[in-house]
Amino acid sequence: MKNALMQDAIQFAVDHESTWDRSVTGVWGVHQQDPAPYNRLLGPVHDRGPVAGVVLVDGKEVASWGEPDRADLTFSVAKMYLALLTGVAHDRGLIPDLDEPVRERAPGIGFDEGQNADITWRQLLQQTSEWEGERFGVPDQVDRYRAVTFGDPPAGKKGDARPLQKPGTYWEYNDVRINQLSLALLTVFRKALPEVFREAIMRPIGASEDWQWVGYDTSWVEIDGQRVQSVPGGSHWGGGMSVSARDQALVGEMLLNGGRAKDGTQVLSADWIRQMQEPCGLAPYYGFLIWLNHNQKMFPSVPASSFFGVGAGSSFTWVEPERKMVVIVRWLNSAHADELFGKILKAVDAEA
Repeated sequence: MKNALMQDAIQFAVDHESTWDRSVTGVWGVHQQDPAPYNRLLGPVHDRGPVAGVVLVDGKEVASWGEPDRADLTFSVAKMYLALLTGVAHDRGLIPDLDEPVRERAPGIGFDEGQNADITWRQLLQQTSEWEGERFGVPDQVDRYRAVTFGDPPAGKKGDARPLQKPGTYWEYNDVRINQLSLALLTVFRKALPEVFREAIMRPIGASEDWQWVGYDTSWVEIDGQRVQSVPGGSHWGGGMSVSARDQALVGEMLLNGGRAKDGTQVLSADWIRQMQEPCGLAPYYGFLIWLNHNQKMFPSVPASSFFGVGAGSSFTWVEPERKMVVIVRWLNSAHADELFGKILKAVDAEA
């Protein structure tokens, strides 16, 4: 697609690059906003590329820009990948009931006592668990009262000791609790999550092998006598998923197509993809570790049926069912995301 409207959209993206430096030695990352001593990296990171993106419509790539084959850190889009892995476990019968206490299938890792004993898989997926504790050297309190762009603003200062509520009664975007979900999934699968992700998701959808998902120096655990690294659902304290925009687009296309890969292979059940998009009662703009455009609150310029993986920096996986469209945008200043998405919509509609 080479029409003037799409070229305008691409130029708009290029003109509104992320405010983060391209080098990790500069103003870069989420950890810098944390209270000491947690404002430091625990895992490896690498410099980023330029603004990049891919637009797929009905399975065909109609536009790309920047370096779409460069494997770059995708930050919290990796949360969506944890939701996909939970779907793999659910489809395989490893987690048959999302409302079952996590301790039933993942004992001995922090879900056995106190209010943590009542936490369910659904609450972890919807970020309503209120899990309390420390994981890999970081206490959950570090991310209490955390403000996120698309969520309701908290009533306190980040890192303060907000009184915890009963699990399932309070929504909070908290990366320590996400790391706890990841460890629980590792405990259920009994093998490294990147291996499961490669075998169950990436190879079936036809993704490249040019991606990596790594953990912290502190996140090694023992599984059945083997030393295995637990991986985070983002890059808040380093590590995380480095993946190209084109590979991300394949993941988005699988979501768009109800869990099917390009060749028709059913990678995840259609029911799981549907459950991921069900609004959380406490935060109707959130599903299972994905953002929902409920009442067009996130992005007024795009349909309410759209849903997103969103990472700091900023990185977007946008799935737009009404046009059978998937859009990946990397390293955009998120303040300009709605305008960019509106421009892309107009460009695609002009070709319809």
